[in-house]
Amino acid sequence: MLKQRIITALVLVALFLGALFLLPIQWFTLATVAVILLGGWEWANLSNLNRALRFVFLAVLGGVLIGTAQYVFSMDFASPDADRARQVLAVACGWWALAFLWVQSYPASAMLWGNRWARGLIGLVVLVPAWLSVVILRGQEHGAWLVLFVVAVVVFADVGAYFVGRRFGKHKLAREVSPGKSWEGFFGGLGACLVLALAVSLLLGLPLKNTVLFSFGILVTALASVIGDLVESMFKRHRGIKDSSRMLPGHGGILDRLDSLSAALPVFTMAALASELPKYL
Repeated sequence: MLKQRIITALVLVALFLGALFLLPIQWFTLATVAVILLGGWEWANLSNLNRALRFVFLAVLGGVLIGTAQYVFSMDFASPDADRARQVLAVACGWWALAFLWVQSYPASAMLWGNRWARGLIGLVVLVPAWLSVVILRGQEHGAWLVLFVVAVVVFADVGAYFVGRRFGKHKLAREVSPGKSWEGFFGGLGACLVLALAVSLLLGLPLKNTVLFSFGILVTALASVIGDLVESMFKRHRGIKDSSRMLPGHGGILDRLDSLSAALPVFTMAALASELPKYL
């Protein structure tokens, strides 16, 4: 099992880095659409849709992706309309703030979202802004490094939470959703991301004001990544499944790998559009 997990991880990393650094923005966009559609198939399962309705959901998801591409990019993926992008990302950020409240009040909150159609709609709010965010970031100057940095933030939050939680974890973060996570681990993850933010600020020579704003943005991004992980865990628990699928040997499904990123990306992109970070890279 461990060997299978390692092999899958190496293949995923190679494909991700190859697409991120080697593909032109148009082809990168198409590759990310394919990933989002695969994630959409899994989300339809989380929503408890039957096989026929899953294809309907994919068709709707594809239509919304095309509509968003036209609205924000006018199909020119290197030149997004920043104001329109912020409108879509604001909806996503608002959703993740609401989702955290739902996680904290689960299972009572399921009366608000437990209907399969409601879960399907939530899937659109999760998947489409995540796709929009990664395409916007990739199209920026040094965009591949920006995307890679968001991944690093998620990894630092996860690793920091794991080790601190394992050593000091006593108070449950969301007992009914993910009993293994603790508040101590949560703050450990934030601490790891703060160290990352300060190290990058020092490396880039950011002024103090920019360092403070940058660090705050990274902490909010890390917080969002935790919420993304918890939300998918909540939906899987409600659905009664351990993994979103078995698409990735040893790793579960696409959503199991993208849950944290789906929340972190819109938050980071929203901050990046309002800052001058790219010019320091």
